[in-house]
Amino acid sequence: MSEGTSIVWFRDDLRVRDNPALTAAVRRGDPIVCLFVLDDESAGIRPIGAASRWFLHGSLAALAAELDELGLRLTLRRGPAERVVGAVVEEVGATAVFWNRRYGEAERTLDAALKSSLRDAGLTVESFQASVLFEPWTVLTGQGGYYKVFTPFWRSVTSGPPPRHPLPAPTATAAGAELHHRRVDSDDLADWALLPTRPDWASGLRERWQPGSAGAHERLRSFLRSAIGDYVDEQDFPAEDATSGLSPHLRFGDISPFEVWHAVEQHRARVPGDAKGASAFLRQLVWREFAYHLLYHLPTITSENMRPEFDRFPWAEPSSDELEPWQQGRTGIPLVDAGMRELWQTGVMHNRVRMVVASFLVKNLRVDWRVGEAWFWDTLVDADPASNALNWQWVAGSGPDAAPYFRVFNPELQASKFDRHGSYIQRYVPEAGTDAYPEPMVDLAESRRAALDAYATIR
Repeated sequence: MSEGTSIVWFRDDLRVRDNPALTAAVRRGDPIVCLFVLDDESAGIRPIGAASRWFLHGSLAALAAELDELGLRLTLRRGPAERVVGAVVEEVGATAVFWNRRYGEAERTLDAALKSSLRDAGLTVESFQASVLFEPWTVLTGQGGYYKVFTPFWRSVTSGPPPRHPLPAPTATAAGAELHHRRVDSDDLADWALLPTRPDWASGLRERWQPGSAGAHERLRSFLRSAIGDYVDEQDFPAEDATSGLSPHLRFGDISPFEVWHAVEQHRARVPGDAKGASAFLRQLVWREFAYHLLYHLPTITSENMRPEFDRFPWAEPSSDELEPWQQGRTGIPLVDAGMRELWQTGVMHNRVRMVVASFLVKNLRVDWRVGEAWFWDTLVDADPASNALNWQWVAGSGPDAAPYFRVFNPELQASKFDRHGSYIQRYVPEAGTDAYPEPMVDLAESRRAALDAYATIR
């Protein structure tokens, strides 16, 4: 045991199980400060959207309760992270700081500067792999570059050693002594006003989600118990409860990708008949991984076209009156409206429908994909900096391994194929087919032709 205090800086890893930074601090044996910093001010750090703030509040409350069971306490501070962490180090006389790594450029720059300054001051500073299955610098092509196409990336990561096994929650027994927290002033979570009040638009989110580790693991168990066997056949049908619902929990680290990966693999070993569904689901987990690797190697993914020819694309300039029908689910296109209303009510949207509503905005309305990405960033509880941008660029055709721009999702055909009985549309757009429902805001065939003509100008 050393003499001093250890700080565990929580970020996108709001859990005690499989948290290498927390485990390292416990093993060190010093009193521990568990710190979360709400950073809306550091250069390049993108403030999270309103729906994500709601989910973050729940995850932080759940983490505080988990830490309390271990005899630890969650300390909340708000402000630029480099300044706040430095201040807490001085307040408690910390001798060590631990955190789990992040992969966005601004986050990495901040972390590197802080690590350097703290080490120069004589502190032990360590960072760990906790949010991705494979570090981005370890998965490279034969030429030493990064993968820009998903299928070779999938083959590469699944042909080598499997991801490490998850770590258990630390205990006093594992530490060899009673766990101690160091008392330090903390903000009150309620004072951060992460929850909406006037108006309170989060009733649908409360019905749908249980933020925190317990909610994440319950969703995983339920998915493995009742849905993964039919995942291949039913994952594209939005009326079915066939997906895992883990995306916001992975976004905030209520559960780690290592826990998900090995739980699925163990299930596949126990239930061989579910092997096909397990493989298909793990492929989706690796798509998230692919997004983070692209974010690491190509940080501009969130704001710039990956394919530079799209810098010349003649995007339309919609007024708010033209954009609001899409945002509010009043386009007169039933499947698009159902998806946008599901998003507003629940904070998520079925993946198949996400592609349809994105295609409608980018191609039928010819609105820049960044406008849609920003709306999703504010309204999704799973607004992930890597996946959100990659998925929009995939639909727009401007990213690597993207759907070609001339592939335009026809919402009517998609509805007839994936919502054959209209159950999903009826759930969210009950007035569809009645006089109360608006006429389509655009003609699908004509707007598709206009989009292809626009694309021809940059080819």
